[in-house]
Amino acid sequence: MTVTQDLSFITLITNASVLVQLVMALLLAVSVMSWTYIFRKMFAIRSARSQTEDFERAFWSGGNLSTLYQDATSNRRKGAGKTGALERIFQAGMDEFNKVKASIGHKGGSDNAPLLEGARRAMRAAYQREMDALESHLAFLASVGSVSPYVGLFGTVWGIMNAFRGLANVQQATLAAVAPGIAEALIATAIGLFAAIPAVVAYNRFSHDVDRLAIRFESFIEEFSNILQRQAH
Repeated sequence: MTVTQDLSFITLITNASVLVQLVMALLLAVSVMSWTYIFRKMFAIRSARSQTEDFERAFWSGGNLSTLYQDATSNRRKGAGKTGALERIFQAGMDEFNKVKASIGHKGGSDNAPLLEGARRAMRAAYQREMDALESHLAFLASVGSVSPYVGLFGTVWGIMNAFRGLANVQQATLAAVAPGIAEALIATAIGLFAAIPAVVAYNRFSHDVDRLAIRFESFIEEFSNILQRQAH
């Protein structure tokens, strides 16, 4: 019973060296931040996917572009949460298309190339902004997944070194003497893996979801550009 108490999780942490405790605290803080970003990103991507599907359904239902544009503008004024990423890309393209069209109309020009180029550039710029927002914090998850095991291993190596150094003051080295120190050190690796594994799984999943959304956005930009080209003639 005494050995079990001495090797309990809390006891091993409190008895660890200061450096190993600092490594554990760092890894726990990183793990908390990682889980925070995981849940935030999960809800953000789920919302972006749902809003994209809703707008695609409305767009390809054959509705009037002007009506969709007015609805998008109205939703944008209500707040960023009221509009989806694809809807904002659509609005950016329509904004630029209408501005350039009005400018050409005032000048009496007949060249439609600026109409399409302006709308396409506006949509690409909006696309980049939306992708930056969707990809935010993914680099942090990737860093946690790749670095945390090594940080934990550093704490483990340092703890094991201290455990064996302590044997220098013992006349007879036994497993009971060295086991607590090694167990304390191995906790650092365990915490490092606890922080790294969810981060790696989440990063791979979110990267896949963001890539699929990016393909949908790019396909919409190309298809909508073709629609604008037909309207410009």
